[in-house]
Amino acid sequence: MREIVLDTETTGFEPGEGDRIVEIGAVELIRHVPTGRTYHQYINPQRSMPAEAFAVHGLGDDFLADKPLFKDIADDFLAFIGDAKLVIHNAAFDMKFLNAELGWVQKPILPMDRALDTLAIARRKFPGSPASLDALCRRFGIDNASRTLHGALLDSEILAEVYLELIGGRQPDFALAAGSNTQTKAGTDQARVGPRPTPLPPRITPEESAAHAAFVDALGDAAVWKKLS
Repeated sequence: MREIVLDTETTGFEPGEGDRIVEIGAVELIRHVPTGRTYHQYINPQRSMPAEAFAVHGLGDDFLADKPLFKDIADDFLAFIGDAKLVIHNAAFDMKFLNAELGWVQKPILPMDRALDTLAIARRKFPGSPASLDALCRRFGIDNASRTLHGALLDSEILAEVYLELIGGRQPDFALAAGSNTQTKAGTDQARVGPRPTPLPPRITPEESAAHAAFVDALGDAAVWKKLS
């Protein structure tokens, strides 16, 4: 199963009012494990950066002036995400912007059911508790000290860690992997473990084995180890 953890930075809140995407970051997961493949792109929004948005991500007009337009990176972005599920914190916001940008360059939009919203998951799992990315990092003990400003790739990498915790830890489907034999015991799924086809070689040396045997002999016939041998 392939998933893409994704984040964007923008010039504001509403593409319908002229706001644009200025950065996209994404991290690839295969079966909930990061593969090391990432996507990162700054984008020239073809408009000035409002002071409020600059305070959030620090991406200014001079920095973005020589970056490509969205139309120039759209195909590469779509190729990276492929048909994978998109894991996004507050998915409605990012999907709104991505689909606006895709629509403006006559590319197919992304169905909303492709997005898995970690904000919604967190609110269901911890009702009444703060569910921002920073709050979830504190809850799960995830280091976000380098997040002094928002950044799409850094936030995607942090969100990938948060997502794995939200769904049950680093290997949430360890015992439910496709093709594995499982059995139900006390209401939980547990992997059925069989004997190894070839026993592992002993790690104890002959000298250690002889010393242990001498030690057991010295304990006398009443020793528990004698009865169990």
